[in-house]
Amino acid sequence: MSEKKKYKYGVIIASDSRSTGERADGCIQTIKNTMGEDYQMVVSVILPDDIQTLQQEMVRIADEMQLPLLLTSGGTGLGPRDNTPEATLGILHKETPGISEAIRLMSKEKTPHWMLSRAVSGIRGTTLIINLPGSPKAVRESIEAILPALGHGLDVLTGAFTQH
Repeated sequence: MSEKKKYKYGVIIASDSRSTGERADGCIQTIKNTMGEDYQMVVSVILPDDIQTLQQEMVRIADEMQLPLLLTSGGTGLGPRDNTPEATLGILHKETPGISEAIRLMSKEKTPHWMLSRAVSGIRGTTLIINLPGSPKAVRESIEAILPALGHGLDVLTGAFTQH
């Protein structure tokens, strides 16, 4: 019996207060728990909400590590230091708006604040980058919304899926 394929992924937490240790992060473990056994986290970092710093790490994970999936958490709201969407858009080759829309649609059922998310998603090379919210509860709900289609999307993106 062959071993089931595991998708490798990285995580970037964008948070000034978490990067300094002022606040504890609960999103990395939530992501790991929610992604399940078909996914393997190979790198996770907590960075300040700085566009250049976020972009450098995104490019490193996508281009150097060549991971098929990169999840970010935090920095997607209306605050003056919420820079994750701008950092992401600056390094993407293609956008994947359906993923972000699916997360917002799910969020609409949970909170009246759903429309305040500026999260984006897209492709850089063969890496799918998805911005997630910054709270563990919203991270779990967001992943659950996209997980059913995620493996197929990664297979198509990386060339592991071919139509007959």
